[in-house]
Amino acid sequence: MLINLHTNRTALTLFAVSQLLMLSAVNAQTVDPVTMVNAFEAAGGKFEGFRRSGAKGICATGEFVGSADGRNLSSASVFSGQKIPVIVRFSVGGGNPKAVDNAKSQRNMALQFNIPGGETWQMGNISAPVFGSSTPTQLLGRLESLAPDPSTKAPNPDKVKAFAEANPEVLLQGKYFASQPVPASFATVNYWGVHAFAFVNAKGDKQFGKWIFEPAGGVMGLSDEEAKAKGPSFLFDDLRQRVKEGQVSFNFNLQLAEPGDRLDSATVPLPESRRKVTLGSLKVTAVSEDSGGACRDITFVPTVLPKGVEPSNDPMLAARAAPYAVGIGRRLSEGSKQ
Repeated sequence: MLINLHTNRTALTLFAVSQLLMLSAVNAQTVDPVTMVNAFEAAGGKFEGFRRSGAKGICATGEFVGSADGRNLSSASVFSGQKIPVIVRFSVGGGNPKAVDNAKSQRNMALQFNIPGGETWQMGNISAPVFGSSTPTQLLGRLESLAPDPSTKAPNPDKVKAFAEANPEVLLQGKYFASQPVPASFATVNYWGVHAFAFVNAKGDKQFGKWIFEPAGGVMGLSDEEAKAKGPSFLFDDLRQRVKEGQVSFNFNLQLAEPGDRLDSATVPLPESRRKVTLGSLKVTAVSEDSGGACRDITFVPTVLPKGVEPSNDPMLAARAAPYAVGIGRRLSEGSKQ
Protein backbone atom coordinates (compact mmCIF):
# COMPACT_ATOMS: atom_id res chain seq x y z
CA MET A 1 0.00 0.00 0.00
CA LEU A 2 2.84 2.42 0.83
CA ILE A 3 4.37 1.85 -2.58
CA ASN A 4 1.05 2.54 -4.27
CA LEU A 5 0.53 5.73 -2.30
CA HIS A 6 4.01 6.94 -3.20
CA THR A 7 3.44 6.09 -6.85
CA ASN A 8 0.13 7.92 -6.92
CA ARG A 9 1.65 10.97 -5.26
CA THR A 10 4.49 11.05 -7.75
CA ALA A 11 2.09 10.64 -10.66
CA LEU A 12 -0.04 13.52 -9.41
CA THR A 13 3.00 15.74 -8.98
CA LEU A 14 4.29 14.89 -12.44
CA PHE A 15 0.85 15.75 -13.82
CA ALA A 16 1.08 19.13 -12.07
CA VAL A 17 4.53 19.63 -13.61
CA SER A 18 3.18 19.00 -17.09
CA GLN A 19 0.38 21.49 -16.48
CA LEU A 20 2.86 24.14 -15.35
CA LEU A 21 4.96 23.63 -18.44
CA MET A 22 1.93 23.92 -20.72
CA LEU A 23 0.71 27.05 -18.96
CA SER A 24 4.16 28.60 -19.17
CA ALA A 25 4.37 27.87 -22.87
CA VAL A 26 1.41 30.18 -23.43
CA ASN A 27 3.57 33.13 -22.41
CA ALA A 28 6.56 34.04 -24.54
CA GLN A 29 9.73 32.99 -22.75
CA THR A 30 12.95 34.84 -23.41
CA VAL A 31 14.99 32.05 -21.81
CA ASP A 32 14.54 28.33 -22.32
CA PRO A 33 13.63 26.86 -18.88
CA VAL A 34 15.93 23.84 -19.33
CA THR A 35 18.82 26.19 -20.10
CA MET A 36 18.01 28.19 -16.98
CA VAL A 37 17.98 25.15 -14.68
CA ASN A 38 21.20 23.88 -16.28
CA ALA A 39 22.79 27.25 -15.52
CA PHE A 40 21.73 27.03 -11.86
CA GLU A 41 23.33 23.59 -11.65
CA ALA A 42 26.52 24.76 -13.33
CA ALA A 43 26.91 27.81 -11.08
CA GLY A 44 25.80 26.34 -7.76
CA GLY A 45 26.53 22.66 -8.16
CA LYS A 46 24.17 19.77 -8.76
CA PHE A 47 22.89 17.89 -5.72
CA GLU A 48 20.52 15.16 -6.82
CA GLY A 49 17.06 15.26 -5.33
CA PHE A 50 17.45 18.78 -3.93
CA ARG A 51 16.06 22.08 -5.14
CA ARG A 52 18.37 23.96 -7.43
CA SER A 53 17.86 27.05 -5.27
CA GLY A 54 17.16 27.13 -1.55
CA ALA A 55 18.29 23.53 -1.19
CA LYS A 56 18.81 23.59 2.58
CA GLY A 57 15.32 23.89 3.98
CA ILE A 58 12.72 22.70 6.45
CA CYS A 59 8.94 22.36 6.37
CA ALA A 60 6.59 24.02 8.81
CA THR A 61 2.89 24.76 9.11
CA GLY A 62 0.97 27.71 10.43
CA GLU A 63 -2.13 29.82 10.22
CA PHE A 64 -2.97 33.21 8.77
CA VAL A 65 -5.64 35.64 9.91
CA GLY A 66 -6.49 38.51 7.58
CA SER A 67 -7.19 42.06 8.67
CA ALA A 68 -9.87 44.66 7.93
CA ASP A 69 -7.33 46.53 5.78
CA GLY A 70 -6.78 43.34 3.80
CA ARG A 71 -10.53 42.99 3.23
CA ASN A 72 -10.76 46.62 2.12
CA LEU A 73 -8.00 46.18 -0.43
CA SER A 74 -8.87 42.75 -1.82
CA SER A 75 -11.86 40.50 -2.30
CA ALA A 76 -9.63 37.45 -1.72
CA SER A 77 -11.23 35.19 0.88
CA VAL A 78 -7.83 34.69 2.52
CA PHE A 79 -8.47 38.03 4.25
CA SER A 80 -11.83 36.93 5.71
CA GLY A 81 -10.55 37.08 9.28
CA GLN A 82 -10.90 33.31 9.69
CA LYS A 83 -7.86 31.13 10.34
CA ILE A 84 -6.35 29.99 7.02
CA PRO A 85 -3.97 26.99 7.09
CA VAL A 86 -0.54 27.70 5.62
CA ILE A 87 2.29 25.40 4.53
CA VAL A 88 5.65 27.06 5.15
CA ARG A 89 9.17 26.33 3.96
CA PHE A 90 12.17 28.11 5.47
CA SER A 91 15.49 27.78 3.68
CA VAL A 92 19.00 29.11 3.18
CA GLY A 93 19.82 30.57 -0.23
CA GLY A 94 21.79 28.65 -2.83
CA GLY A 95 21.80 25.17 -4.29
CA ASN A 96 23.99 23.50 -1.66
CA PRO A 97 22.01 21.44 0.89
CA LYS A 98 24.96 21.81 3.28
CA ALA A 99 25.13 25.61 3.08
CA VAL A 100 26.28 27.20 6.33
CA ASP A 101 23.79 28.98 8.56
CA ASN A 102 26.21 31.56 9.95
CA ALA A 103 26.98 33.42 6.70
CA LYS A 104 25.64 36.76 5.48
CA SER A 105 23.51 35.07 2.86
CA GLN A 106 19.90 34.79 1.81
CA ARG A 107 17.09 33.33 3.91
CA ASN A 108 13.80 32.33 2.31
CA MET A 109 10.24 31.90 3.54
CA ALA A 110 7.97 30.24 0.97
CA LEU A 111 4.24 30.00 1.69
CA GLN A 112 1.17 28.18 0.43
CA PHE A 113 -2.17 29.41 1.75
CA ASN A 114 -4.82 26.68 1.48
CA ILE A 115 -7.95 28.79 1.13
CA PRO A 116 -11.48 27.45 1.66
CA GLY A 117 -13.24 26.72 -1.61
CA GLY A 118 -10.19 25.12 -3.21
CA GLU A 119 -8.15 28.25 -3.96
CA THR A 120 -4.40 28.30 -3.39
CA TRP A 121 -1.97 31.18 -2.97
CA GLN A 122 1.74 30.49 -3.30
CA MET A 123 4.59 32.88 -2.76
CA GLY A 124 8.33 32.97 -2.32
CA ASN A 125 9.77 35.63 0.00
CA ILE A 126 13.44 36.46 0.49
CA SER A 127 15.47 38.30 3.12
CA ALA A 128 16.36 41.20 0.81
CA PRO A 129 14.24 44.00 -0.64
CA VAL A 130 15.55 43.26 -4.14
CA PHE A 131 16.01 40.22 -6.35
CA GLY A 132 19.33 39.36 -7.99
CA SER A 133 18.31 40.37 -11.51
CA SER A 134 15.63 42.32 -13.30
CA THR A 135 14.94 40.01 -16.26
CA PRO A 136 15.27 36.29 -17.06
CA THR A 137 17.97 37.05 -19.64
CA GLN A 138 19.97 38.99 -17.07
CA LEU A 139 19.61 36.19 -14.52
CA LEU A 140 20.86 33.64 -17.03
CA GLY A 141 23.81 35.84 -17.92
CA ARG A 142 24.73 36.25 -14.27
CA LEU A 143 24.60 32.50 -13.65
CA GLU A 144 26.69 31.81 -16.73
CA SER A 145 29.29 34.35 -15.60
CA LEU A 146 29.55 32.55 -12.24
CA ALA A 147 29.95 29.05 -13.69
CA PRO A 148 33.36 27.53 -12.83
CA ASP A 149 35.98 27.48 -15.56
CA PRO A 150 36.77 23.82 -16.40
CA SER A 151 40.51 24.42 -16.10
CA THR A 152 40.52 26.25 -12.74
CA LYS A 153 37.29 24.84 -11.20
CA ALA A 154 36.46 28.43 -10.18
CA PRO A 155 34.57 31.30 -11.83
CA ASN A 156 36.64 33.43 -14.19
CA PRO A 157 37.01 36.75 -12.31
CA ASP A 158 37.32 38.75 -15.52
CA LYS A 159 34.08 37.27 -16.83
CA VAL A 160 32.29 37.92 -13.53
CA LYS A 161 33.53 41.51 -13.42
CA ALA A 162 32.67 42.26 -17.04
CA PHE A 163 29.08 41.03 -16.65
CA ALA A 164 28.56 42.89 -13.38
CA GLU A 165 29.90 46.13 -14.83
CA ALA A 166 27.49 45.82 -17.74
CA ASN A 167 24.63 44.84 -15.42
CA PRO A 168 25.08 46.69 -12.10
CA GLU A 169 21.64 45.54 -10.85
CA VAL A 170 23.03 42.06 -10.21
CA LEU A 171 25.26 43.42 -7.43
CA LEU A 172 22.50 45.14 -5.43
CA GLN A 173 21.34 42.08 -3.53
CA GLY A 174 24.86 41.00 -2.56
CA LYS A 175 25.64 44.51 -1.32
CA TYR A 176 22.52 44.42 0.82
CA PHE A 177 23.46 41.11 2.45
CA ALA A 178 27.00 42.35 3.08
CA SER A 179 25.57 45.38 4.91
CA GLN A 180 23.43 43.25 7.25
CA PRO A 181 24.33 41.03 10.20
CA VAL A 182 23.84 37.27 10.06
CA PRO A 183 20.17 36.67 10.99
CA ALA A 184 19.81 35.27 14.52
CA SER A 185 16.95 33.04 13.38
CA PHE A 186 14.57 32.31 10.53
CA ALA A 187 12.06 34.02 12.84
CA THR A 188 13.92 37.33 13.28
CA VAL A 189 14.46 38.58 9.75
CA ASN A 190 12.29 40.43 7.23
CA TYR A 191 11.06 38.62 4.12
CA TRP A 192 10.20 40.62 1.02
CA GLY A 193 8.04 39.52 -1.91
CA VAL A 194 10.16 41.83 -4.19
CA HIS A 195 7.59 41.69 -7.04
CA ALA A 196 4.62 44.04 -7.38
CA PHE A 197 1.08 42.67 -7.23
CA ALA A 198 -2.33 44.26 -7.58
CA PHE A 199 -4.95 43.91 -4.87
CA VAL A 200 -8.47 44.17 -6.22
CA ASN A 201 -11.51 44.70 -3.98
CA ALA A 202 -15.15 43.84 -4.55
CA LYS A 203 -15.77 47.20 -6.27
CA GLY A 204 -12.99 46.54 -8.76
CA ASP A 205 -10.65 49.13 -7.24
CA LYS A 206 -7.04 48.12 -7.86
CA GLN A 207 -4.09 48.95 -5.62
CA PHE A 208 -0.56 47.87 -6.55
CA GLY A 209 2.05 47.25 -3.91
CA LYS A 210 4.99 45.18 -2.72
CA TRP A 211 4.73 43.17 0.47
CA ILE A 212 7.01 42.35 3.34
CA PHE A 213 6.63 39.87 6.19
CA GLU A 214 8.05 41.50 9.31
CA PRO A 215 8.70 39.48 12.49
CA ALA A 216 6.27 40.49 15.23
CA GLY A 217 9.09 40.24 17.78
CA GLY A 218 11.40 42.46 15.76
CA VAL A 219 14.48 41.93 13.60
CA MET A 220 17.52 40.46 15.33
CA GLY A 221 20.99 39.78 13.98
CA LEU A 222 24.23 38.31 15.28
CA SER A 223 27.60 39.95 15.73
CA ASP A 224 30.46 38.37 13.81
CA GLU A 225 31.65 36.72 17.01
CA GLU A 226 28.19 35.40 17.85
CA ALA A 227 27.72 34.05 14.33
CA LYS A 228 31.04 32.21 14.50
CA ALA A 229 30.12 30.70 17.85
CA LYS A 230 26.76 29.49 16.53
CA GLY A 231 28.46 27.32 13.94
CA PRO A 232 27.33 26.26 10.47
CA SER A 233 24.05 24.54 11.40
CA PHE A 234 21.81 26.11 14.05
CA LEU A 235 18.75 27.49 12.24
CA PHE A 236 16.52 24.39 12.23
CA ASP A 237 16.82 23.61 15.93
CA ASP A 238 16.44 27.29 16.77
CA LEU A 239 13.22 27.45 14.73
CA ARG A 240 11.78 24.36 16.42
CA GLN A 241 12.47 25.80 19.86
CA ARG A 242 10.99 29.19 19.06
CA VAL A 243 7.84 27.62 17.61
CA LYS A 244 7.42 25.46 20.73
CA GLU A 245 7.56 28.65 22.76
CA GLY A 246 4.99 30.32 20.48
CA GLN A 247 7.44 33.00 19.37
CA VAL A 248 7.26 32.79 15.57
CA SER A 249 4.82 35.16 13.93
CA PHE A 250 4.97 37.77 11.19
CA ASN A 251 2.96 40.80 10.17
CA PHE A 252 2.01 40.63 6.49
CA ASN A 253 2.50 44.25 5.45
CA LEU A 254 1.84 45.79 2.06
CA GLN A 255 3.74 48.85 0.90
CA LEU A 256 1.35 50.83 -1.28
CA ALA A 257 2.58 52.01 -4.67
CA GLU A 258 1.80 55.47 -5.95
CA PRO A 259 1.52 56.79 -9.53
CA GLY A 260 4.94 56.86 -11.17
CA ASP A 261 6.42 54.08 -9.07
CA ARG A 262 8.17 51.36 -11.05
CA LEU A 263 6.31 48.06 -10.81
CA ASP A 264 8.01 45.93 -13.46
CA SER A 265 11.36 45.27 -11.78
CA ALA A 266 12.26 43.18 -8.74
CA THR A 267 15.56 45.08 -8.43
CA VAL A 268 13.80 48.42 -7.80
CA PRO A 269 12.09 48.63 -4.40
CA LEU A 270 9.34 51.11 -3.71
CA PRO A 271 10.46 54.33 -2.02
CA GLU A 272 10.76 53.91 1.74
CA SER A 273 8.29 56.77 2.22
CA ARG A 274 5.41 54.74 0.77
CA ARG A 275 2.66 53.97 3.28
CA LYS A 276 2.31 50.44 4.62
CA VAL A 277 -0.83 48.64 5.75
CA THR A 278 -1.06 45.34 7.61
CA LEU A 279 -2.95 42.69 5.65
CA GLY A 280 -2.92 40.16 8.48
CA SER A 281 -0.83 38.01 10.78
CA LEU A 282 1.01 34.75 10.05
CA LYS A 283 1.82 32.43 12.95
CA VAL A 284 4.03 29.37 12.56
CA THR A 285 2.63 26.61 14.78
CA ALA A 286 4.65 23.46 13.98
CA VAL A 287 7.97 22.45 12.42
CA SER A 288 8.88 19.13 10.85
CA GLU A 289 11.07 16.97 13.06
CA ASP A 290 12.84 15.51 10.03
CA SER A 291 13.54 16.20 6.35
CA GLY A 292 10.00 15.40 5.29
CA GLY A 293 6.86 17.45 5.50
CA ALA A 294 4.12 18.83 3.28
CA CYS A 295 6.35 21.44 1.65
CA ARG A 296 8.85 19.01 0.14
CA ASP A 297 7.41 18.76 -3.36
CA ILE A 298 5.69 22.17 -3.58
CA THR A 299 7.32 24.53 -6.06
CA PHE A 300 5.81 27.77 -4.66
CA VAL A 301 5.09 29.45 -8.00
CA PRO A 302 4.36 33.13 -7.24
CA THR A 303 1.79 33.44 -10.02
CA VAL A 304 -0.51 30.89 -8.30
CA LEU A 305 -2.87 33.52 -6.91
CA PRO A 306 -6.38 33.74 -5.46
CA LYS A 307 -9.13 35.84 -6.97
CA GLY A 308 -8.58 39.38 -5.76
CA VAL A 309 -4.80 39.37 -6.25
CA GLU A 310 -3.19 39.87 -9.66
CA PRO A 311 0.42 39.83 -10.93
CA SER A 312 2.21 42.88 -12.28
CA ASN A 313 4.01 42.82 -15.62
CA ASP A 314 7.35 42.10 -13.95
CA PRO A 315 9.06 39.74 -16.44
CA MET A 316 10.61 37.68 -13.64
CA LEU A 317 7.15 36.67 -12.43
CA ALA A 318 6.01 35.15 -15.71
CA ALA A 319 9.38 33.44 -16.18
CA ARG A 320 9.39 31.46 -12.92
CA ALA A 321 6.83 28.69 -13.47
CA ALA A 322 8.58 26.82 -16.30
CA PRO A 323 12.03 26.48 -14.65
CA TYR A 324 10.31 25.48 -11.40
CA ALA A 325 8.50 22.72 -13.31
CA VAL A 326 11.76 21.51 -14.86
CA GLY A 327 13.40 21.54 -11.44
CA ILE A 328 10.71 19.50 -9.68
CA GLY A 329 10.63 17.07 -12.58
CA ARG A 330 14.34 16.42 -12.17
CA ARG A 331 14.07 16.13 -8.40
CA LEU A 332 11.26 13.58 -8.62
CA SER A 333 13.24 11.48 -11.09
CA GLU A 334 16.27 11.61 -8.80
CA GLY A 335 14.34 10.89 -5.60
CA SER A 336 13.03 14.13 -4.16
CA LYS A 337 14.71 15.34 -0.97
CA GLN A 338 14.10 18.28 1.30
